[in-house]
Amino acid sequence: MEPDEHLTPEPASDAPALPERRCILTGAHGPRAALIRLAVGPDQQVAADLAAKLPGRGAWVVADRPLLEAAMTGKGGGKLRGALARAFKSNSLKVPDDLPAQISAGMQRRALDRLGLENKSGNLIWGHERIGEALIKGRVRLLLHAADAAADGMGKLEARRRGASPNTPSLILPVGREILSMALGRENVVHAAIADAASAVRVIEALQRWAAYEGRAARHGNEDEDTGFADTAVAVAADGRH
Repeated sequence: MEPDEHLTPEPASDAPALPERRCILTGAHGPRAALIRLAVGPDQQVAADLAAKLPGRGAWVVADRPLLEAAMTGKGGGKLRGALARAFKSNSLKVPDDLPAQISAGMQRRALDRLGLENKSGNLIWGHERIGEALIKGRVRLLLHAADAAADGMGKLEARRRGASPNTPSLILPVGREILSMALGRENVVHAAIADAASAVRVIEALQRWAAYEGRAARHGNEDEDTGFADTAVAVAADGRH
């Protein structure tokens, strides 16, 4: 990664400019969603501020787990400790050894919490038959499958999606049915669908940030699809405006 590199494509000339932040490790800059804010507590403990709302000075790093882990290795705590010391003007910071894992857990929690919030708002559809009917009626804006969904059950829904609603994207979540069910407060949720375009974009963006940090690509229910999370979000948003 080169200094001054943009972490996301340049916006269109008529698009509103988003506030940018600069990574203390690489010098790359981009919108806040492409980076992670680190904050320091009263005890000098460094922690991730994933919502970017904690008071006080903050330092930003690229949302890239392998890069962060590499920056924590080496004498004296590695490149990260030195960059934080300069950013916060302190040599007494406490950087937890499991900071990358803490961030990963936080990313997962935020993505699943987003699904839970959309469920409470009435934007989610669950149950194989209900989802299938919604697909036929063109009510689905995003189709989701648990990582351990059975191939036949997923295949039937995907066939229905391709036949009745081919423009509806589908994604395989990076968690299985047990974790998905806990997030939604229901039992044995294997598949879920989102009926609202704005809701679908919010879910995709949360999943996108988590996947980008872990270095994963989007996994689609239809293996022939190869668009990324960002393209999927744009497509859903555009579809919702029609």
